[in-house]
Amino acid sequence: MLLLRVKLCPEKMLLVRALRPDRLSHALTAYLKECMGNIYVEQSPYDMTATYQESSASTPIFFVLFPGVDPTPWVEDLGKSFDISYEKGNFANISMGQGQEKPAEDTIARMAAKGGWVMLQNLVSIVF
Repeated sequence: MLLLRVKLCPEKMLLVRALRPDRLSHALTAYLKECMGNIYVEQSPYDMTATYQESSASTPIFFVLFPGVDPTPWVEDLGKSFDISYEKGNFANISMGQGQEKPAEDTIARMAAKGGWVMLQNLVSIVF
């Protein structure tokens, strides 16, 4: 199979859309990569440390997740670099569900008083 490196232009994109709509997504990706660069096409890996540096004690970090994604290891690994862990008693991970509101409130108050991190999961299951 011979692959030709063809420079894409808007007119060729119209042809791809008309003749091969199944290939339009790939053609658009190639076009954007060629015209604007990889930064607009390829997603860089998630950097938990950079996210932490942008936050503060009064600014929580919210993760909006896709199925199969679990940020717990990222948070735990970052916490260990700051000497924060379950073992030290300054990290708590609570999965919100029925009856977990009060334990979560108590844990947040305790960590706010003595210092520590609280990770609340499944917030969609509680009513605000």
